[in-house]
Amino acid sequence: MKKITVLGAGLVGNAIALDLAKHYEVCSADASGDALAKLQACGIRTVQTDLTDAAALKSAISEADLVVGALPGFLGFEALKRCIEAGKNVVDISFFPEDAFHLDELAKRNGVTAVVDCGVAPGMGNVILGYHHAHMQVNSFRCWVGGLPQIREWPWEYKAVFSPVDVIEEYLRPARYVEGGRLVVREALSDPELIFIDGMGTLEAFNSDGLRSLIRTMPDIPNMIEKTLRYPGSIEYLRVLRAAGYFSYEEIDVKGQKIRPVDVTAKLLFPKWKLKPGEGDITVMRIVVEGLENNRPQNYTYDLLDKYDPETDTISMARTTGYTCSAVAKLVLSGRFARKGICPPEYIGAEPGNLKTILAYLNDRNVQYLQH
Repeated sequence: MKKITVLGAGLVGNAIALDLAKHYEVCSADASGDALAKLQACGIRTVQTDLTDAAALKSAISEADLVVGALPGFLGFEALKRCIEAGKNVVDISFFPEDAFHLDELAKRNGVTAVVDCGVAPGMGNVILGYHHAHMQVNSFRCWVGGLPQIREWPWEYKAVFSPVDVIEEYLRPARYVEGGRLVVREALSDPELIFIDGMGTLEAFNSDGLRSLIRTMPDIPNMIEKTLRYPGSIEYLRVLRAAGYFSYEEIDVKGQKIRPVDVTAKLLFPKWKLKPGEGDITVMRIVVEGLENNRPQNYTYDLLDKYDPETDTISMARTTGYTCSAVAKLVLSGRFARKGICPPEYIGAEPGNLKTILAYLNDRNVQYLQH
């Protein structure tokens, strides 16, 4: 039986380990014993270790046929580099801020397939675009996506369904999109718009830096943009917090103590953003691909509306992100996808049969993309 090591046992890493354990021998590694406890109770082998330590990480992945990276973004790049140096194929969802292509030559030299950004968005959206880009002349790609609590609770109407540190980074990192063939850079939270989603009502969308690798790999598409969805009213209070300096990483002096405002904000907000036991979340996404197919105008729209699964106590963001990652891990382990180097998900979608296989895998887990 093939062996997989999952680095990180957070909400998403937990779901990935449980899903892959149905077909493979899985080991989950994390620094937190509490995070590993649920997996231990399910009979999955666990290793409690400091994954920032090179020797500890090397030991954790030594027997793996494939490594899944499910660490917070600030740990992801270095962990991926060490996996590649160890000659291990990787499927990663850590969404680190560094450019993964800096590791492309290293991965090729070591004969490694390293799939990055393999979640829902970036991730599944890239797979879908990769498929259509291989079959038509795409003129426009638009994606709206968000993870939301099922219950809107004042004042935040939001819960962090992945690493909260990465959530704050989303409100700070400049947003890049492509318009008329030109790269446009705008501040995060800019260009708000309202969008109606069946089953959700009207949501608020803002610019975020979600295109990532697509800017590099799809230079012939003249219009591409991704926006983050939140409940209406969210943008204003996030702008206030940012403008007031609460998200700043620059140290300030408070009664002789040097502190970073973002650390105080995190300490105050993260407990309030944490999902309570049994509390549900929703993942909502709309993708629109437009262009010419067989010299005729064509439009493809995909809608995803997924909810927390109370039977397995699995949050929606873990289902939609984690099961996409699992599906791709299966493709890599089976040899169906074997391209060497850094491989963003659009490379997977471009190869015959992969989109259909991934959609079927997700559908079997009741994660359904409705195409119309």
